[in-house]
Amino acid sequence: MNLALFDLDNTLLTSDSDFQWAQFLIEQQVLDREVYEARNLEFYEQYKAGTLDIYQFLSFQLKPLSRHSRIQLNVWHKEFMAKKILPQIAPGAHELINKHMLGGDLCVIITATNRFVTAPIAQALGINNLIATEPDQKNGEFTGQVSGIPCFREGKITRLEIWLNERNLTWLSFLESWFYSDSLNDIPLLNKVTHPVAVDPDATLKSYAKKNNWPIISLR
Repeated sequence: MNLALFDLDNTLLTSDSDFQWAQFLIEQQVLDREVYEARNLEFYEQYKAGTLDIYQFLSFQLKPLSRHSRIQLNVWHKEFMAKKILPQIAPGAHELINKHMLGGDLCVIITATNRFVTAPIAQALGINNLIATEPDQKNGEFTGQVSGIPCFREGKITRLEIWLNERNLTWLSFLESWFYSDSLNDIPLLNKVTHPVAVDPDATLKSYAKKNNWPIISLR
């Protein structure tokens, strides 16, 4: 058995679902544009630069979830999927996923974006296995806090290894492993797999991939 790992934002999607979710809430006037838009852009630029403080960002991103019922959030998310996400699935995403599924590989989306935002996206992409940052919940409602280790940078490796261990698997369970990502933030996990692949990469990852003779592909 082989392992195929997929980053989500700007890899299988042509945009960032975390950023788009905040923008969607601003457009719905759920969040104040003057207060939130500049901060959302600032965090996104920090992410792209590799300087993001994940805990500061999660405090910003998860707090709005705690202010509304799960029922209302689900209504908004359905509209978010239709308007912001489905049109942004990369043209080559399904073909790449299907190639690995037809090969019998264990396919997993692994993303720093929280599970509330990403679980329906993974479902739309046909991937049942999702490792994401977990928003804390109490009695089915969000508290605005993060639960456990954020699935970000080296945290992706930790979360993946915990996930594998829960299924009585390790890295040694797989003859080969792939990880597809666009981001410099994923270099730690890219270095762990037997087949790292840069997908429409940012400038830092593109340079790193070229230096290490990694494949560079586009799904767009």
